[in-house]
Amino acid sequence: MTINYCILIIGYVFGFYMAWNIGANDVANSMASAVGAKAITVRQAIFIAGILNIVGATFIGSHVTNTIRKGIVSTEILADPHIALIGALSALIAAALWVSFATWKSLPVSTTHSIVGAMIGFGIMAGGFSVIKWSKLIAVVMSWVISPVFSFIIAFLMFKVIVKLIISKNKSFVRALNLAPFFIGITFFLVVLSFLFKTPLGKKFAIGTPSALLIAFVLAIALGFAGKMVLKRFIKNKENGVEEIFKTIQIGTSCYVALAQGANDVANAVGPLAVIYFIVKTGKIGTEVPVPIFLLIFGGIGIAFGIAMAGGRVMETVGKKITTLTNTRGFSVDFAAATTVLIASKMGLPVSTTHAAVGGVLGVGLARGIEAVNFRIIFKIMLYWILTVPVAALTSMAIFKILQLIL
Repeated sequence: MTINYCILIIGYVFGFYMAWNIGANDVANSMASAVGAKAITVRQAIFIAGILNIVGATFIGSHVTNTIRKGIVSTEILADPHIALIGALSALIAAALWVSFATWKSLPVSTTHSIVGAMIGFGIMAGGFSVIKWSKLIAVVMSWVISPVFSFIIAFLMFKVIVKLIISKNKSFVRALNLAPFFIGITFFLVVLSFLFKTPLGKKFAIGTPSALLIAFVLAIALGFAGKMVLKRFIKNKENGVEEIFKTIQIGTSCYVALAQGANDVANAVGPLAVIYFIVKTGKIGTEVPVPIFLLIFGGIGIAFGIAMAGGRVMETVGKKITTLTNTRGFSVDFAAATTVLIASKMGLPVSTTHAAVGGVLGVGLARGIEAVNFRIIFKIMLYWILTVPVAALTSMAIFKILQLIL
């Protein structure tokens, strides 16, 4: 067996391990608001996220991966396939180890930023500081502020709107039912736009912005009123009827989050693995690498295993330890996180679903007053966000050096 095939086998192991970590950390924190608000149980979250992540990764996930994630490292260091091989493997191992450590500490971090940090480490070791595109790194650092702040504002305002229009009024259940088409409609509007703009499937159909807006608007109106009819039939006016209505809507947003994450985040695990696979099979490397369907399935299964085996830790932190969540608050969080990721990705800003979800939880917490938020947990989470890129980079540098010596 050649040395390259040994690297490929190690790549499969750590590719699966990275996918496992995405499930345990990234996907778990996206489902956390639904679990914290008791819209779904942990077991249901595991089942929904597991199935929909595999579907999202396999059928909507990208069949092409950029060899250098987010264009943060100059492609000239990929001229030597052996260096690229060792670099992709060291980045995969370093990112997986950091996310695993954060999951063990029950804290949400960005797997995208972990891979970015790890690629920077490999780039510095292979080509020096000059190969790093620092302007791109500044954009990543900016996203630490953009994602949570943007999501915070949207969640805060959305919850205030729900309180003003529904919760604070007499006959709040009737008002919630009458306004249900609006809340269901804007949710579907967002979901449809997300799939038309953000996923590889949307790019494949190449639908322009005006057409996408029109399709999303028409579907939103139709599904909004259809949703109201379903709610009217199955949810009766009772003490917690308003929360029951938003519980149903929130289950829908949770399904969307799981599907979208399978489509978008699987690249963090199978991207470097696809690079290794491509080099071993062809002996050369390009700036873009095709991702075989079996690798997407492989990544999707890894994500499903991660959320099933260790997702509860991060769900507990984001869903319960920052602030107390109800279904109306949970809906506000999910809506804010999805809106943030959609708008920012359309503007070409590198944002993290993790950061957006935490910002949203903080927003609905502060909408109830400063005493409703556990700031000790918030500061701890932020510290781990700041540490992600440098720790992943340093770990990658050390692993790259070790691999260079033994391979």
